[in-house]
Amino acid sequence: MLSREYIREHADEVREALKARGAKIDLDRLLELEAERRRTIARVETLKNQRNMASQEIAALKKSKQDASAQIGAMQHVGDEIRQLDEALLRVEDELHQMEMLVPNVPHPSVPAGPDESSNRVERVWGEKPEFSFAPRPHWEIGEALGILDFDRASKITGARFSLLFGAGARLNRALIDFFLEQNASRGYTEVVPPFMVNADSLRGTGQLPKFEEDLFKLTDRDYYLIPTAEVPVTNIHRDETLDSSSLPRFYTAYSPCFRSEAGSYGKDTRGLIRQHQFEKVEMVKFTMPDQSWAEHERLTADAEALLQTLGLHYRVVTLSTGDMGFGSAKTYDLEVWLPGQNAYREIASSTNFTDFQARRANIRYRMPDKKSGFVHTLTARASRWDGRWWPSWRTSSRKTDRSACRRRCSTISAV
Repeated sequence: MLSREYIREHADEVREALKARGAKIDLDRLLELEAERRRTIARVETLKNQRNMASQEIAALKKSKQDASAQIGAMQHVGDEIRQLDEALLRVEDELHQMEMLVPNVPHPSVPAGPDESSNRVERVWGEKPEFSFAPRPHWEIGEALGILDFDRASKITGARFSLLFGAGARLNRALIDFFLEQNASRGYTEVVPPFMVNADSLRGTGQLPKFEEDLFKLTDRDYYLIPTAEVPVTNIHRDETLDSSSLPRFYTAYSPCFRSEAGSYGKDTRGLIRQHQFEKVEMVKFTMPDQSWAEHERLTADAEALLQTLGLHYRVVTLSTGDMGFGSAKTYDLEVWLPGQNAYREIASSTNFTDFQARRANIRYRMPDKKSGFVHTLTARASRWDGRWWPSWRTSSRKTDRSACRRRCSTISAV
């Protein structure tokens, strides 16, 4: 969430950011509400000061046995006006809050402007694109042929966009999770096992609510939601807390299943394990001081890249454009792995700096030794996402280095 002061003082910048993002927010109405809020507060304070002075005058008149009925009558009218203004202020605050919760973050100046992924910028490429003397097969064909992947039975059990992993496929999934967690722990991330259900306050804190409620799975009898990403519970570890600046930065990593309705994705590329309603992921989350966050963002991205490099996967790093980045993001790098079976790069991980956008919503602060305080910056990267982008890249590759790296780290690869 952007601060009201920032929106008011940088209205032109915010207006340009909304335009670049394609966000349809009535900024004029928001600024009008903010101005009305400040005017109302000022009027209430003036009336309260008048009431306090009149109360002293009334007390003095009563003490001297003089008639104070006129002053008392006047103060009754003042009290009525204060009550009316307080009610009006509540209505203004409610509308203002609803609007500001829908305002996206302001992109960092280095983010390319553009309406969609066509404006994304490739920053660097790692490894060589594998070449074959045959046509590589997509993962859904390989997995079903090997008997380690089954969509039909998963559909029978639950419905479309679910899958079953058998044997070596299930063991590979588990091995990858363990590999990523161990690698992250070795780089200073504290491993966390978070709840896989959260309340609405947690989702508001990280920006999924209210804007993206249709993409969530909500329990019908409780105010709980299945998590769309471990980012939500891990970021909310410190909701409504003030952290000592000397304890920052803090690094966390967590495995979790993730649940998304993928609302609006129908008709897109959903073949195989892509855009599943349930998938698994290993997340990295950082809490930093504001002056540390951009350097930590580069280190976070490097940590995610190191995982791909260890597995010998050819990938590229892409900076998302203003029209392609997430709602709360100030800047996002996507790590896109080359999938020979699909003859395309696919996003396998992303690294995002939210600046203080989430921290304002979740009220996560820092305090300096001199007692000055502010909002921390939050960052996140997903180190793994099991949706058809990992093992198919290895399985369709003939490069010995790819297979060797996987065999060293994932004990079930040779079985696949």
